[in-house]
Amino acid sequence: MNTIVFNVPTILTLSRIFMIPIFIWITPGHLFLGALVFGLASVTDFLDGYLARKSGQVTSFGIIMDPIADKFLVISALVLLVDMSILSVWPAAIIIVREFLITALRAVALSRDIVIKAEMGGKLKTGAQITGVICLILQDELFGINLDMVGQVFIWLSIVLGVLSAVQYTVGFWKKI
Repeated sequence: MNTIVFNVPTILTLSRIFMIPIFIWITPGHLFLGALVFGLASVTDFLDGYLARKSGQVTSFGIIMDPIADKFLVISALVLLVDMSILSVWPAAIIIVREFLITALRAVALSRDIVIKAEMGGKLKTGAQITGVICLILQDELFGINLDMVGQVFIWLSIVLGVLSAVQYTVGFWKKI
């Protein structure tokens, strides 16, 4: 049985999960700090994969946990934004359902020894989600600039990109089986 290798990329992935309760606890009372914690956690999403590939430390644990940690972070942010009445439930629900469907597709693919790697569309979707969430959290906390509309636009852009990438992943999966 393989054990978990605690290298820098794995620690970054796990740190993202551990930052979620801090983010949820701090954000309602301190929007700027909440956005900072979310932003820091989001940076680990880009950094862990980059470091793993560059240093040759890609592990099975990292391949599985990295997208799960990403989904935990984004889903918690969306639920928090809905709870704070900053985001409507509909875009949050669409994004969350898409994430569960793609995770299920990846699990089925993995059970057939098919690895569905992140495509550019999925990466752009994640970037739009992160930007949208940060803008929605900040609202007008950044030098009095109202970022709500910018955040809403990025959230809806992430929905479009998410649907397109979901189709891309599904077609790619069916071609491999």
